[in-house]
Amino acid sequence: MTHSSNGLLKIWIARLVVFLSLLTGSSSLSAESTSTNSTAGDILAINRDLSVDPTVDFFDYANGGWLRRNPIPASESNWGIGKVVQDEIYDRLRLINETAAQSKATIGTSARKIGDFWATAMDTNLATRLGLQPLQVELARIEAIGTVADAVEVSFALRPLGVNAFLSAGVGQDQKQSDVMSVQLGQGGLGLPDRDFYFNPEKGVAKIREEYLAHLTRELGFLGRPVREARRMAKRVMEFETKLAKVSRKLEDLRDPEKNYHKFSPAEFTKKYTPQIAWTRHLESYSLRPEYVIVGQPEFFKGLSELLKRTPVQTLQEYLRLQLVGEYSEYLGGQWEQESFLFYHQVLQGQKERRPQWKRALDAQESAMGMVLGQLFVAEYFPEPTKKRYVELVNAIREAYSERIDRLDWMSAETKAKAREKLASLTAKVGYPDHWKDYSSLQIGTDSLAANMMNAARWHFQEMVSKFGKPVDRTEWNMTPQTYNAYYEPANNEIVLPAAIFSVPGGKDSDLDDALVYGYAGASTIGHEITHGFDDEGRKFDAKGNLTDWWTKDDAAQFQKRAAVLATQFSGYEPLPGLHINGAASLGENLADYGGLLLGLDAFKKTEQYRNGKAINGLTPIQRYFLGYALGWLTHQREESLRQHLLSDVHAPAKWRVLGPLSNIPEFHQAFGVSVGKPMWRPPEAQVKVW
Repeated sequence: MTHSSNGLLKIWIARLVVFLSLLTGSSSLSAESTSTNSTAGDILAINRDLSVDPTVDFFDYANGGWLRRNPIPASESNWGIGKVVQDEIYDRLRLINETAAQSKATIGTSARKIGDFWATAMDTNLATRLGLQPLQVELARIEAIGTVADAVEVSFALRPLGVNAFLSAGVGQDQKQSDVMSVQLGQGGLGLPDRDFYFNPEKGVAKIREEYLAHLTRELGFLGRPVREARRMAKRVMEFETKLAKVSRKLEDLRDPEKNYHKFSPAEFTKKYTPQIAWTRHLESYSLRPEYVIVGQPEFFKGLSELLKRTPVQTLQEYLRLQLVGEYSEYLGGQWEQESFLFYHQVLQGQKERRPQWKRALDAQESAMGMVLGQLFVAEYFPEPTKKRYVELVNAIREAYSERIDRLDWMSAETKAKAREKLASLTAKVGYPDHWKDYSSLQIGTDSLAANMMNAARWHFQEMVSKFGKPVDRTEWNMTPQTYNAYYEPANNEIVLPAAIFSVPGGKDSDLDDALVYGYAGASTIGHEITHGFDDEGRKFDAKGNLTDWWTKDDAAQFQKRAAVLATQFSGYEPLPGLHINGAASLGENLADYGGLLLGLDAFKKTEQYRNGKAINGLTPIQRYFLGYALGWLTHQREESLRQHLLSDVHAPAKWRVLGPLSNIPEFHQAFGVSVGKPMWRPPEAQVKVW
């Protein structure tokens, strides 16, 4: 951030405080304040559905009242606490943008970039009038393709625009040398969300394949193809993608970091797996000259190379055109934007109508330059006392984990020592970055929204490749502070907790009792992310973030045996007829939910609220803790969205993230009187016992 931009940001903050404060609590999970002094204002009490027995379905008991009163809006595929928090954030960011657009700040400043981006994104007539014009240079490049080699060349030229045709490629930390940035290659290039969409026989998925073919046909028609030719070429592209999917690994097979790490020199990899792709030359086009590349799925590249050799050049051209327009259609206005909505939002996610333009503009801006807005967001909405509370909560959860490791009866002293070392070395980033990234070289103008998104894609790509050969920046954040999410990064052995993830809609953090906070933030976020460092994938990385085996053979076998119980449990859940949760693919997330609940509970037991045992609105402290956890997963989703989720997401659907782990916890059974034979009961011998 340049000095002049930073000064303007401070002026903005002063100007916006009064306006933004009016928006606090503009959207709420309850009609009243979240003060816990009365049932009417107690978010945990009023969200419940008292007609549901908590021993039968704790999710519906805890959240059913709110879900019944709040149907999914027509413009959404799901609705719940994350979306309500996001709505509050949208209102705040919208005002920041409108203020910036009116300010006409100096060109090149952050204020001007925010304002220009907003004004251009809101000009739907401009986008519709321009149509494909912003993509003409790239479309002409594709039109000039005459050979397979040309098609490969063009795919590398499109990659800086975020078009991941044929494969995925990037620069990131070497998993076995976390202090080194390496070139990493993996499978990719599919138009549907995951490989199983091309093969799963379930009728809803089969219908999606039909709709996808129709979608490709319509887009080729928009590109000027006669109807019959559009149908013929759409079918060929679909066949190409299906063959690409066939040589791709399944979702669950991508989660083993050891099996997805293969080291080659670029020349060796070209010779052995991809004679159609001259890696040394193509990487040099990005100014990358690596001694080696890390390849996730070598067999995919071998299959891709064979496909390229056998596929007609015209099919590859049409595939590349569709990849390009598919990446940018939502920014092109008119028929392109409508077509993008029809398939990717209506067919795949079940949305009934498009979200308002101003929200779509903010989504695009978040993708392009979200960190610029993040600095303004935290200055007003994440004060130091709030940050202090959650830093202390992280420390409490960390201490609880250390004590739990000490108590394990199945882990050897040798592995325990390494586990404690890793836990002690774990870094916690809370709220927002200590140092803000410099976006001064990002070019944002008023030519078109698509042009701004292309400029942003190029900026992010160049920023990524520029890291090669430089020291790893372990202070960097990969989420903006206004993101309602969090993550664990194994290569850095860190948890990253954006400010927004701690938000409870409609209320102040200082009004929330510890039981709610320890369940909502302590268990479902902090404890969850810390446990990721020790789940079936994260446990394979050491204290320094390197992929290395620090477990004894017996301890590793014990872990796998115990974790398999949870995988089997979740594989038994069938949210839609014929579609089960993928217990293997979702194992890491399910272990993190389970571990987070245990850690949050251990930490909560040390609080004054737990020790006093005083009920609030008829709910004991421990009951409020479990309700606070369930609050974190308060959401419902359309069938279409659920189907996509089950096939392409490593997270179990929200309801089962409550039902699954809670049924394994004896304290939960005691707190709500869950007895033998009840759906929320699991006998001790069947319960998961890892951490």
